[in-house]
Amino acid sequence: MTAKDRPQDYIPAAGHDALLPAYDLLSRIVGSARLHRRLVELADLRAEQRVLEIGCGTGNLTVLTKRRQPDAEVVGLDPDARALARATRKATGLGIRFDRAYSQELPYPDGSFDRVLSALMLHHLAGEVRIRTAQEVLRVLRPGGALYLVDIGGRVSPSDGIAARRQLGSELLRPNLGDAIPRLLLDAGFAECVELTNRVGRLLGRSTFYRATRAA
Repeated sequence: MTAKDRPQDYIPAAGHDALLPAYDLLSRIVGSARLHRRLVELADLRAEQRVLEIGCGTGNLTVLTKRRQPDAEVVGLDPDARALARATRKATGLGIRFDRAYSQELPYPDGSFDRVLSALMLHHLAGEVRIRTAQEVLRVLRPGGALYLVDIGGRVSPSDGIAARRQLGSELLRPNLGDAIPRLLLDAGFAECVELTNRVGRLLGRSTFYRATRAA
């Protein structure tokens, strides 16, 4: 069953369909654009690479990726048709492809991409969906390819501030705390998962950047 056929079983880009028009404004307020820029810097994008963003929402990171490396082939994926419609309008003339599908059921052959990007999406996934997403990302990466991921969590400390203390008490974010993300990716079969850097923001708390590599 594809994203087109299922009843809605995902969290829309702004948490609710009615809030979608305000999503980009909310993203700027919480500092998502800064995280996107840093993720693209870390991803070591090169000409002729194939790059996939999972959970692309309204396409901000996807568009930034293509603008930073125009000679890469860039694909954005999300199950939310309304968000993808906005993403498509933003990307007019850039040559980006957007696909409607789920991250746990990627509609691509094995070894299709050099890079997979994920920004502030993983904490929305739980249980088997989270595990299958990690496995699917590994499957579609070429040998030596890498997932570059940023999400709320990591080595969160109460000293990081009020937002971080909320993170520590959140059941939703518990699977992202400590070394949970590296363990998820290593258990899925990645050869390594490295914490690259982190940022502590007033509204989001601690966000951590990772690189997980498929064996060459």
